[in-house]
Amino acid sequence: MSTQRHIPHFINGQSLAGRSGCHAEVFDPATGRVQAQVPLATAAEAAQAVAAAQAAFPAWGQTPPLQRARVLFRFKELLERHADEIAAAISAEHGKVLADAHGELTRGLEVVEFACGAPHLLKGEHSINVGRGVDSYTEYAPLGVVAGVTPFNFPCMVPMWMFPVALACGNTFVLKPSERVPSAPLILARLLKDAGLPDGVFNVLQGDRVAVDALLDDPRVQALSFVGSTPVADYIYARGSALGKRVQALGGAKNHMVILPDADLEQAAAALLGAAYGSAGERCMAISVAVCVGDATAEALIAKLRPLVEGLRIGPGNQAEPDIGPLVTAAHRERVRAYVDSGVAEGAELLVDGRSLRVPGYEDGFFLGGCLFDRVRPEMRIYREEIFGPVLCLLRVPDFEAALKLVDEHEYGNGTAIFTRDGDAARQFAHRVQAGMVGINVPIPVPMAFHSFGGWKRSLFGPLHMHGPDGVRFYTRLKTVTARWPTGVRDPEFVMPTMK
Repeated sequence: MSTQRHIPHFINGQSLAGRSGCHAEVFDPATGRVQAQVPLATAAEAAQAVAAAQAAFPAWGQTPPLQRARVLFRFKELLERHADEIAAAISAEHGKVLADAHGELTRGLEVVEFACGAPHLLKGEHSINVGRGVDSYTEYAPLGVVAGVTPFNFPCMVPMWMFPVALACGNTFVLKPSERVPSAPLILARLLKDAGLPDGVFNVLQGDRVAVDALLDDPRVQALSFVGSTPVADYIYARGSALGKRVQALGGAKNHMVILPDADLEQAAAALLGAAYGSAGERCMAISVAVCVGDATAEALIAKLRPLVEGLRIGPGNQAEPDIGPLVTAAHRERVRAYVDSGVAEGAELLVDGRSLRVPGYEDGFFLGGCLFDRVRPEMRIYREEIFGPVLCLLRVPDFEAALKLVDEHEYGNGTAIFTRDGDAARQFAHRVQAGMVGINVPIPVPMAFHSFGGWKRSLFGPLHMHGPDGVRFYTRLKTVTARWPTGVRDPEFVMPTMK
């Protein structure tokens, strides 16, 4: 008798089995075995989730921000209490090591902490006597039903970049998580309910493109946030915007780290190891390109970095020893392998080859060892495209200006970093580089929750970044009120009002 789990939707405060008859398989990346099935929602099921959110909106939108914040305070406490359960669910379906899963939860929890400041975040502006006896003030009104579509690589953190701010602002939410990692969002839904969130305010709709298109096309959905690949982000932004929705779509990345000759190369090598290979490279902020200024810098860096890559400990995420775990699916591992094959075929020098890695006892798992390329050229596919795996490309340039030009000419502008002891070079780089997030001797410059996250160029579609102040702007509409309370009857005016 089969004991395979069947993962539900969460709609209107209840776990609901899927009705479509279509399911996707959820794998254990460490063993390669199917561990569960997740339903793929129909358009009708998506409409049911939206209807639940729409019915819950009037009461939630009128709930005072302080009371909404108190629900989020209780949610924060429950997240901390259930951290091990959430991290285990992330590791079991994504494959990342438990310490990394806990780190993901912490970064998501920081957005909850930010959103707990809703009474302050939603304060408007007030001006007295903009004219004689006339005052003006602003309000931030919720949009209504909003939705989020999130990727496989951060099952907990990326949803929490979205819904805590959306809920704090008075919206109701429908989350469509990746069908590869569906369990952690259900834990979040349960904890929100336990924290006192009314039924229907937060819903989890499992599914694939059918569910995404249904959310995009539903006129009751006022806004949609997305994180994923650039082609899908482009599609979602275009389709949603054409239908009059507010859309925020974060796409792909090719993040460069520039290493100047004066950099601390011990520090740079250690930073590259974690930034390039952490979470098996399945991060939109992973450093996948190291730009070495000068051949001497490249040779010295390789001497320090190569043995570190060769020494990476790779194994199941639920064990204490590994540095990194497997990739999320067999298909994704083969896609990354194909990129490595392409780099070799195009003439890059493969210094460390992880393609043949086998983990004893887990031979069927989706493991790939760290790969390190040198002498990569800008025209190569491994440089131009996002690989999303444990592959680092080293490029050599003659000087600072060539390094800056290389970063700026890439189609992606998500994040970048520079390692140097030269304050002037660092300042010039931060000011001039065409990227949305910049690190100075910081390899992965993900902003804290009270700042906003987002890239430039084809890494972001839409004008507003995620969480922080931009998150509040995205999930609200501004209303400006101009008020006068006359002391007596006044004659009518038939000309354009002006302040006297």
